[in-house]
Amino acid sequence: MGRLCAQRGIGVVYGGGGVGLMGILADTVLAADGEVTGVIPTLLVKKEKEHRGLTRLIEVGTMHERKQTMADLSDAFIALPGGIGTLEEVIEMFTWQQLGYHCKAVALLNVAGFFDPLILFLRSMETNGFLHKGNLDALIVDSDPLTLLDKLANFSPRTVNKWF
Repeated sequence: MGRLCAQRGIGVVYGGGGVGLMGILADTVLAADGEVTGVIPTLLVKKEKEHRGLTRLIEVGTMHERKQTMADLSDAFIALPGGIGTLEEVIEMFTWQQLGYHCKAVALLNVAGFFDPLILFLRSMETNGFLHKGNLDALIVDSDPLTLLDKLANFSPRTVNKWF
């Protein structure tokens, strides 16, 4: 994913940590001469060990500021396999899309079926009337990074069925 983003001139905006899967992604983008912006709350600078080699590192006061800043700087959102923070962030961006706070693509890179349980849960929400089919259809899911980026490139905000 990192090499593909760099090759396509897609800059990466993420939480700014120097460890874990996103730290590896940042390193991969940077190694391929791509641009990476990190956004990290002051509290997490010590806990997550901020990535010191980024193109740009923005320190903010709170997690809310982090998410808003990342959303403002991003043209689309891709979740890679991750923990509860990743889940919270991608669901918030998906919710903001549904509410019309942004018209940007939201996507899951479904490596080895990692997001299958979440997708099943979202389908259950749609079946039970808690999620509009148009909103679920707007969520981009693929297991292949190249195909996922192609789907993002073809995303149209008109595919989003806002609930209001």
